[in-house]
Amino acid sequence: MGQEQDTPQASTRPYLIRAIHEWCCDNGTTPHITVAVDASVQVPMEYVHDGEIVLNIGLAATTALELGNDFISFKARFGGVAREVMIPVDHVLAIFARESGQGMAFPSVRLPDPPAPEQPPTPPAKRPVLTRVK
Repeated sequence: MGQEQDTPQASTRPYLIRAIHEWCCDNGTTPHITVAVDASVQVPMEYVHDGEIVLNIGLAATTALELGNDFISFKARFGGVAREVMIPVDHVLAIFARESGQGMAFPSVRLPDPPAPEQPPTPPAKRPVLTRVK
């Protein structure tokens, strides 16, 4: 008998994103994605609200759109300024048609907790001083 090897199974998320993007485009609607933002996401941070950003990934709004298995990348204009965007696929929380809201939500990623603010070092305890009272 041959041994079966455990091969990691590819995530369905990038395939579903591509399918819903195509469905939106075929039906004349505008595909948007909601993205969980952390340090691994390259987006205009001034448009991030509550750790998330919603992006138009329609063909009319993007240039060089790539819906890869690991990353989504494209160029788009934000406030008239061309910017490059790169998003890990596992940070996509949803893809939907802007006009109807129809689409698909995905389980959220567990983003690392932000570092705790540094506490100032506690000063060394002062040695008790005896004072002679007369």
